[in-house]
Amino acid sequence: MKNKYNVIYADPPWSFNNKNTGGSMKSGSESQYPVMSIEDIKSLPVESIAADDCVLLMWWVGSQPQEALDVVEAWGFTLKTMTALVWVKLTKREKMFFGMGFWTRAGSESCLIATKGKPKPNSHSVRSVRKAIVGRHSEKPKEFHDDIVALCGDVPRIELFAREKAAGWDCWGNEVDSDI
Repeated sequence: MKNKYNVIYADPPWSFNNKNTGGSMKSGSESQYPVMSIEDIKSLPVESIAADDCVLLMWWVGSQPQEALDVVEAWGFTLKTMTALVWVKLTKREKMFFGMGFWTRAGSESCLIATKGKPKPNSHSVRSVRKAIVGRHSEKPKEFHDDIVALCGDVPRIELFAREKAAGWDCWGNEVDSDI
């Protein structure tokens, strides 16, 4: 392994038991990109790229909190909070987004923080909640990259399941030229 990372930022392509979680068969993640089973996500060798002191920031699906916890454990991390970063989704007209959902219509997504070793925050000024306009399916606002650097410092970092390369970040995913 060429690099060890102090920050691992991940947005796994979670699979769902039902293929249609919205208004049409084209609205689910499986129709947008390849998804992975929980077992396949858990089996990724993430622990092998984590530095001794490492922060994992991972987006998770609100209907699958236990699966997110299982992934955190399988990757060798200890959960600190399920709502470290919360993205309040806005439409292009900056209205509240009316998303999919089983009980209520989702208008936000959450990213958890888990740690390995004893990393310390670089700053205590990063807010957990950010409002931002929705882009492509599952695409997260780029501002979160800056928030993570402010929170964790300018340390070796990687984005797993990246859709685009971000300056200062290594990346891995099927939509980018991967660094690992």
